[in-house]
Amino acid sequence: MQEILNFLSDLQQNNRKEWMDEHRPTYQAARKQFLWFVTEMIEKIAAFDPSITGLLAKDCTFRINRDIRFSKDKSPYKTNMGAFIAQGGKKTKGAGYYVHLQPGNCFLGGGIYMPQAEELAKIRQEIDYNAHHLIEILEKPEFKKTFGGLRGEQLKTAPKGYPKDHEHIELLRFKSFTVFTEFTDSKVTDADFTEWLANQFKIMQPLNIFLNTAIDEMEE
Repeated sequence: MQEILNFLSDLQQNNRKEWMDEHRPTYQAARKQFLWFVTEMIEKIAAFDPSITGLLAKDCTFRINRDIRFSKDKSPYKTNMGAFIAQGGKKTKGAGYYVHLQPGNCFLGGGIYMPQAEELAKIRQEIDYNAHHLIEILEKPEFKKTFGGLRGEQLKTAPKGYPKDHEHIELLRFKSFTVFTEFTDSKVTDADFTEWLANQFKIMQPLNIFLNTAIDEMEE
């Protein structure tokens, strides 16, 4: 895993196509190691979340090339390696498990980031019906210690169709339903890193179940 961090650290200092072309073998070796790592994580998560059984690492990992068409920053490459492990891979509309490796900015997260209008409406309706269940998840001591609480942009007022004085208006105002926690670069090279990461994701799983249930059940 140190090989990945070393490459990304060098890339941060040399984010140019010419440099990448010269160091393509180093990038390919780091990417290969990252794919092995993601494959191992899929296996460990599948042990408690069978919905991702059989998922391939390549379906969960993101390209290193940046989309610079509408960005003032014309740096051609991302300086991180990330993977979203979820049923259907990174293109899913549902909740999943995210890991982000970047020197000085490593973190894990999960939930649903900026769901489409249809999925967002379903999640809000589930909160309207079963907010107590979501609150139970968020208030569990282990969950609070690990993630703190929900993160994400919120509406300034009540979403359409809900009163401003709704008992659970703070939850309904969320536009994303995500959690995350940071970890150090040195953690990545620990012998038990993948086991530790899987344990964090297991703590997160009830939130993903709540969100995916909201989306899936209402499609029936």
